[in-house]
Amino acid sequence: MKDIINKFEGLRVLVIGDVMIDAYMIGQVERISPEAPVPVLAVQRKEYRLGGAANVALNLVALGAKPILCSVIGEDVEGNELLQLLEKAHIQSSGIVRSAERQTTTKTRVMAQGHQMIRIDNEQTHPIGEYDTYVLAQRIINDLLPAADVILFEDYDKGVITPLLIEQIVQQAHKHHKKVVVDPKKRNFINYKGVDLFKPNLKELKEGFKRDADPSDIAEFEDSIKDLMQVMELKHVMVTMSERGVMISDGTHFEYVPAHLRKIADVSGAGDTVISVASLCMALDVPIAQIASLANLAGGLVCEEVGVVPIDKSRLIEEAAKL
Repeated sequence: MKDIINKFEGLRVLVIGDVMIDAYMIGQVERISPEAPVPVLAVQRKEYRLGGAANVALNLVALGAKPILCSVIGEDVEGNELLQLLEKAHIQSSGIVRSAERQTTTKTRVMAQGHQMIRIDNEQTHPIGEYDTYVLAQRIINDLLPAADVILFEDYDKGVITPLLIEQIVQQAHKHHKKVVVDPKKRNFINYKGVDLFKPNLKELKEGFKRDADPSDIAEFEDSIKDLMQVMELKHVMVTMSERGVMISDGTHFEYVPAHLRKIADVSGAGDTVISVASLCMALDVPIAQIASLANLAGGLVCEEVGVVPIDKSRLIEEAAKL
């Protein structure tokens, strides 16, 4: 496993999906407003962090890879902030398209005395228009895809990924013999036909495929996966099952990797870490059992940290050696 992790270095990953800013207003509440029965926050500091598909890119950088982020953001102040954050994180933004028709997704969390009081979402979740889809697709196909080692769709249902974009990119990826990995959501679930690795969780599997796949009934669960793979012409499926661990299959063999016993602090961002490791393993043609083991290990490690944080590569190597 250590050899596999070291081979992540320099791999070029095309990350296509919904990027966003996670903003924080942090302060103290010491009084109630005289205008209305609401607390008054005295803001002490503001923080801006990369979120959504950009957090996947952060994980890839932490693992030694070179992500190229592809998305559509607004021509707004938040879009400027996002590009600055990408530059600071050494994430290539040549695949970012700016559109006057879109708003840069920003989720602002108002924090007082260490607790979240309210979250304010500025976003547009309807699909991007035909022109923005065309511009994004052409930039990916002509400028970025040929040099990539693997293509990763990171779907948050915010509208950047459309059925037409999926069809064009998957077709071109396979034309150039590139593997396609998908972290799906409900809206586009059944549109990812013919991809190399499809990674839903149990909730997404139920909502997207309309099958109540219960892993406690192994026969029924595996039949659901076989049906999914047949309908969508998938090469591999990896299902993350929370405390049950991970299952990965090529349609014939089913590998189950149990979750490691850990002191869970926060599960936020674990899925981003899992798909980051899995995509790099796919680029290296790692056997499926090892993909599941390494991705499961990495996801568990980030659950020990508070907040959304990228994986620590040295710690991953250290933990992999213990296995």
